[in-house]
Amino acid sequence: MRRREPERRRRERGRARLPLRRSLLGRLLIVSVLVASCAVAATAWLAVQTTSGAIRQEQGQDLSSDAKIYNTLLGYAATHPRWEDVEDTARELARTSQRRIVLTTEDRRPLFDSAGASSVAPLPAQASAVVDPLSVDTVLVPDAMTAGSDRIDPRAVGPFLLPANERTELRAITEKQVACLNSVGVAADVVDGPSGRPRIEFVRGDTDRDLEFKCVAQNSGATLTEKKALDELNTLADACLKRQGHKGATLNLDLSWDRGYGQITAAEKQSAEKQSAEKYPSEKYPAEKKAAAVERGDDRAIASCVGSARREQLTDHVAAPALLFIDGTGAVSVPGFDLSPSNTARIVGVTALVLALTVGVSVIAGARLVRPLHALTGAAQRMRDGLDSAPVPVGPDNEIGRLAAAFNDMAVHRARLEEQRKVMVSDVAHELRTPLSNIRGWLEAAQDGLADPDPAFVSSLLEEAVQLQHIIDDLQDLGAADVGALRLHPEPVYADELLGQVAAAYQGQAETAGVTLGVATPKPGPPGPTLYADPVRLRQAVSNLVSNAVRHTPSGGRVTLRSYRTGPGHGDEVALEVSDTGAGIPADDIPHVFDRFWRAEKSRNRSTGGSGLGLAIVLKLAEAQGGTASVVSTEGKGSVFTLRLPPAPAEAPADATAAEAAAGPDGPDPINMTL
Repeated sequence: MRRREPERRRRERGRARLPLRRSLLGRLLIVSVLVASCAVAATAWLAVQTTSGAIRQEQGQDLSSDAKIYNTLLGYAATHPRWEDVEDTARELARTSQRRIVLTTEDRRPLFDSAGASSVAPLPAQASAVVDPLSVDTVLVPDAMTAGSDRIDPRAVGPFLLPANERTELRAITEKQVACLNSVGVAADVVDGPSGRPRIEFVRGDTDRDLEFKCVAQNSGATLTEKKALDELNTLADACLKRQGHKGATLNLDLSWDRGYGQITAAEKQSAEKQSAEKYPSEKYPAEKKAAAVERGDDRAIASCVGSARREQLTDHVAAPALLFIDGTGAVSVPGFDLSPSNTARIVGVTALVLALTVGVSVIAGARLVRPLHALTGAAQRMRDGLDSAPVPVGPDNEIGRLAAAFNDMAVHRARLEEQRKVMVSDVAHELRTPLSNIRGWLEAAQDGLADPDPAFVSSLLEEAVQLQHIIDDLQDLGAADVGALRLHPEPVYADELLGQVAAAYQGQAETAGVTLGVATPKPGPPGPTLYADPVRLRQAVSNLVSNAVRHTPSGGRVTLRSYRTGPGHGDEVALEVSDTGAGIPADDIPHVFDRFWRAEKSRNRSTGGSGLGLAIVLKLAEAQGGTASVVSTEGKGSVFTLRLPPAPAEAPADATAAEAAAGPDGPDPINMTL
């Protein structure tokens, strides 16, 4: 009793609840509090920083006046290659807007400061805008002043700027056209574009197209300056399109283009149609839509290349990008963001509320998480104590639910194994008791003088000793196979030769039982398959199958052995098959035929059954050599046991199904039986 006391106290300690700090619930709470605290702190910091940034942005930019400043400086940059003479323009903007204006290069070298060179006020971390005529800020520039999708300021004309003589010539032509329009009652005027080219602007939108065509029929065409600049731009755009694998385009003066599809080769056209067919399936996009889609793809590529070509052409004609800082106080400084007491209290209140909600939700979630774990722990402890454990309730399909289901399956499997263990112990005891009892009885009879130690007496004792030795050897083989200590000496083995040896060894037993035993061999042709296995262990496995088949086949029945290759499509293995015409195995018993000490005939009559270890040894020997064992049985018609083992490395696949072909669909050919 004293020796069991420490064990009892240990179990009581195991059943006691863990301290909160060590339990899963406690750890979950700690992690939740830490996460919630970090989340709340990060949210508060982000809110403060965002608010401060918004305030600084509002202080640094007043869009109603900043747009004018930005647009004016942008126009200067578009029409001047450098910022050297921007002082007068920027100072006038600072005076009229009452704002401090600072221009710096992108690396923050000062270009202009309306507060004077003596100002030492630090610049803010972020500029109000970037003045770049080749990348217009569409937020600060009105829609009417934007250049379109390429974001190039329309005032940046570069080499397209017309000299005075070309302007005069074009204006004279345009004025004649406007005079013609006015004479026929169409109100129009002459407006100069950024490049100096005059254009007609109609005062009213509803004009007579016929009258308009008569007056503007004379086309002024491109000037020499424009042709030269357009050719340069066309060359740059074509180079870009060529790099992307597209056909060149011909640019017009208004920067529209002609694709020139008539110049593409048949191969290029076929490739374009193939790409279109892959991208736009015919069931969704008819041919017309495919062609339109290809054109849209080309248009996008041309537009992109024209935009990049314009930027490359204008780079030397516009000022470099500059950072613009605008401030309304005369000094570029941003006041700090201070929280009022009410705002501080509000943030603290929200933080406490979020923290309380997080802790509450964590407690509820943790309790629901720990409850099934406690049930699992209790069931495991009852199982350890040898008590019957009721199934643990399985919750929803999550980690805990799956754990509970796996535990229930394990408990059922453990109970089944325990029952099998008890049956096995009983079977082992019975199987060992029978030969031992016989040996003891004969020896006691001899000791008492009731039996003479004649040859029959010795033969009987030897038979019982051999039976006992077989059981011990079987148990030893199973134990060695279980721990992976089974010694194997694999080598190439001729399957048909091994089957013939086994059949010859059991021929006498088969004749005594009135059973026909033979090996089905293929018709004249290639030799049977060769496998790679331990011949002694393999002969032991096949012998167990043959002995079992002969024992369960009634007189007049037949037991057939055959070998064949399964072929690459079925694992490329060598199959050894033992079939009989016995009583067969019920479908419910088939899953248990390879279990230890299992017998379909529950009686312990040795005339119909052995120790129940033979098939278990067959399975273990097959698995130890990299193979498998299986059975197919039909009750009342017989059974087919099959061993599948790896083939010999040097065997060619041509021998795969020679034996199988000879056997035919209904079994082996009796004419080719080798007895």
